[in-house]
Amino acid sequence: MLTDSGFLSVNGQSLEYRMIGPRPGAAPTLVMLHEGLGCVGLWGDFPTKLQEATGCGVFVYSRAGYGQSSPVTLPWPLTYMHDEARVILSVLLDAIGFREGLLIGHSDGASIATIYAGSHQDHRLRGLVLIAPHFFTEDAGIASIREAKTAYETTDLRAKLARWHKDPDNAFHGWNGAWLDPDFRKWDITEELGYIRVPILIVQGEDDQYGTVKQIEVAERDCYCPVEVALLPGAKHSPQREAPELTLETISGFVNRVLERETV
Repeated sequence: MLTDSGFLSVNGQSLEYRMIGPRPGAAPTLVMLHEGLGCVGLWGDFPTKLQEATGCGVFVYSRAGYGQSSPVTLPWPLTYMHDEARVILSVLLDAIGFREGLLIGHSDGASIATIYAGSHQDHRLRGLVLIAPHFFTEDAGIASIREAKTAYETTDLRAKLARWHKDPDNAFHGWNGAWLDPDFRKWDITEELGYIRVPILIVQGEDDQYGTVKQIEVAERDCYCPVEVALLPGAKHSPQREAPELTLETISGFVNRVLERETV
């Protein structure tokens, strides 16, 4: 039985988690996958508000290397998102008793959700919500990641991340080092888009500094499943923080439609 918070042992890793609302046996579950520097805590109150707006259970966890979860040996493999999707996530969903629901991913988390749905014919999965997803690398995104490295080395960014990650260097250098590796420029998951068989909602800020509308265009081009798009004004890479009310309304509306539930 899942408690409200704690740790799960998955493939030898101790993963921090939070469970909000009904457990997977009692209602559909929204599994939230955080961004490249995120964790359970950095979602803020958004998971709670999402639970209230949908009536679903909401499961949030910190991947290895993040939050209070186990660290990962540096450097991270350039396949770290594929490894998470194809090895860890499937085991985790079984471990929590996932029966029906959606994956909601932000940035790296959205890419992981995409890889999972494109690699697994998981009939428990009813839909995907992809917030600021990456399907391939772009020059502008790489430039912003390079700027983040400078900020980590010269500003208080490390101190800020240390509030949320027990080993901020492991979290930052794992993510940043992989994205700035020259070989990572070949990273591309557009092939997986063609194998997804559930409805998708893409939420992106109009001013996203890590990805352009080309990410949306490739999903609309390559997916055979329904793709809804919400391009939000006044938001950058984290619309759940920069335009929280509109993002919540957009995502909860999609979830309730996919699950054919009355708005709570």
